[in-house]
Amino acid sequence: PIRYRHAPARNISIARNACLDASVSDLVAFIDDDETASPGWLVELVATAEATGATAVLGPVRATYRQDAPDWMRKGDFHSTLPVWVGGEIRTGYTCNVLLRMTEESLRNRRFSLARGQTGGEDTEFFDSVVKSGGRIAFASHAFVDEVVPSSRAAFDWLRRRRFRFGQTHGHLIGRNTGGLRRVCQVGLASAKAGYCFGMALLAAVSPVRRNRSMLRGIMHLGVVSGLVGVREIRQYGITPQEGEKRAA
Repeated sequence: PIRYRHAPARNISIARNACLDASVSDLVAFIDDDETASPGWLVELVATAEATGATAVLGPVRATYRQDAPDWMRKGDFHSTLPVWVGGEIRTGYTCNVLLRMTEESLRNRRFSLARGQTGGEDTEFFDSVVKSGGRIAFASHAFVDEVVPSSRAAFDWLRRRRFRFGQTHGHLIGRNTGGLRRVCQVGLASAKAGYCFGMALLAAVSPVRRNRSMLRGIMHLGVVSGLVGVREIRQYGITPQEGEKRAA
C-alpha cells in the first residue's frame, strides 16, 4: 500500500519530518523525487544494514547528463553523489539515497532542522548529530539510484552556489561550541585550503575538468570560512518564481 502525506510548506525539512512521523516501520528509506531506483536498490540497502548493524546505510547516486550539458561537466561527473570517508569512517550523510534503522537510540525522536529547510544542509546536520550520538553509517556500493541532471543545474553557477553552501554548513557544524583561538585557527586553515585550491586551478587552466574541480573545492572552503564567522547560509529551496527572477536580475 502507498500512502501520501501532504506537507504544504516551502521547507524540505517539514516534508522529511512528515515522512518520519508517518512511519511505523523499523526501517525507513529515503529517495528523492527526481531519482529512479535500480531493481536491487532496497535489497542492497537492507542486506548491508543487516550485515553491518549500522544505524544508516547510504547508497550511490549516479548522475545522467543531457546532451546540452557542458563537456567538462559530463567528463568530470560533477553531480553524482558518494559518501565522504574520513579516517575510514563516514561521519555524515545525505537523504537522496539512504536507509535508516529507526530503532537505534541515536535516531530516536530525531528530526530534521526546520531552520535549514530552505538553505539545504539539513541532512548533513542530521547525520552529523547521529554519528556524534553514537550512530554508525555504512555504505552499500551497489544500491544505485539514477538521477537525470536538468539543464537548470548543468551550470557552473549552480555548482558554485551548492559547493559554497556545503562549506557554510560544514563551517557552522565545526564552529559549534568552538570559540577564541581555535575558531581563528579553523578560519586560517580553511582560508589556506581555499588559496591552495585556487592556485591549483590556475595551474590547471588548460584542463577544464581539473580547473573547475579545483575552483569548486576552493569555493567550498570559502563557504567554510563564511560558516565559521557566522554568515547566514544562502537559501536554495522554497524559492518562488518571482524570487528566482529577482535574484537572477
